[in-house]
Amino acid sequence: MTSDHLASLLKALLEVADASKGEGGWTALGQFTLTLHVASNGAQLSIAKIDAVKLAGPLLYAKSARGETHVIRLEDVFAGTVEASRETGR
Repeated sequence: MTSDHLASLLKALLEVADASKGEGGWTALGQFTLTLHVASNGAQLSIAKIDAVKLAGPLLYAKSARGETHVIRLEDVFAGTVEASRETGR
């Protein structure tokens, strides 16, 4: 994923998901969560239930609803899925 792809995904989130930009460059996803699909050297990983993201150069920081912070290379992300959180009656 390029920074343009991520910008498009975050723009859609801002319009649809009531996401908002917060302190320190974090984008909070409001009533939705994000799943990022990542692959590197043949290994694949899905990081689910992300409720805030921040881009810092080539790195993407993703905070989960459980308080975990994942740091991944933006170029390793190949897709993102937006889902309604459980609180919204998914």
